[in-house]
Amino acid sequence: MATPEEAPELVDKVVNINRCAKVVKGGRRFSFSSTVVTGDLNGRVGVGMGKAKEVPESIRKGTEKAHKNMLTVPLRNGTIPHAVVGVSGGGKVILRPAGPGTGVIAGGGVRAVLEAVGVKNILSKSLGSNNSRAMINATLDGLRQLRSKEQIAALRHSD
Repeated sequence: MATPEEAPELVDKVVNINRCAKVVKGGRRFSFSSTVVTGDLNGRVGVGMGKAKEVPESIRKGTEKAHKNMLTVPLRNGTIPHAVVGVSGGGKVILRPAGPGTGVIAGGGVRAVLEAVGVKNILSKSLGSNNSRAMINATLDGLRQLRSKEQIAALRHSD
């Protein structure tokens, strides 16, 4: 469970709620799946999917999974250190660093992930699928590829 001082600093955003119908003898039985993005606005972000018979329960499950699956992203001056391309399924996202005052140029799930991680200035382009889960996973793939200047220097000098 999250510690009391950690819980208030995390920001949760519900990106997508999807209703699914199962046809049974008496009619339709509905269930819900939700996608939640959580972050500390300072380089950590997580994504979780939750499924349940009720919307609030699916959001709660997604939030719990997002808190468990946090990853740390290196940031530099409110943007990313270098350009990357993230791919997941049919989704492809190009992320490029931007100068101060540019803002977050992104839409949908990509914007939610980038704002939750704490990026202030970035350019992005979504290619391929417009499925929000594919775009979120592609964005996370791109963020996983990021390396800080110190990490690259350490890798080069380890030989």
